[in-house]
Amino acid sequence: MQIIRSFTLRQALLADALVSGTTGLALLLGAGFLAEILSLPELLLRSVGAILLPFAAVVALIGTRRAIHPTAVWAVIAINALWALDSFVLLLGGWVAPNIFGYAFVIAQALIVGLFAEIQLISLRRHGRTA
Repeated sequence: MQIIRSFTLRQALLADALVSGTTGLALLLGAGFLAEILSLPELLLRSVGAILLPFAAVVALIGTRRAIHPTAVWAVIAINALWALDSFVLLLGGWVAPNIFGYAFVIAQALIVGLFAEIQLISLRRHGRTA
């Protein structure tokens, strides 16, 4: 099994973990306040926060390992890509009726998550060429 030792990939994973953990904590603790501002269901925001915290912990664990297994990175990339896609599906599917701030929030976080997936994918592929 190939082991990865890439500074860029490690930084991308740790940044992903930091942003996911911070967002998860903010959503979990501030769901009521954010629900009013974004016109998104409080239960949805609280649930997303509860999902993001363990995800962030796992991504941080992967990013802090001395050697990173490609399978773990592929799993993170897949989850991030699915998250970004599902964010747009949430908006387009009519399951929620956010205001303009809610739309902006969902779209912005989807783009950020998609960017993390892209950076992780590029780093993984670059490592594959130099390994």
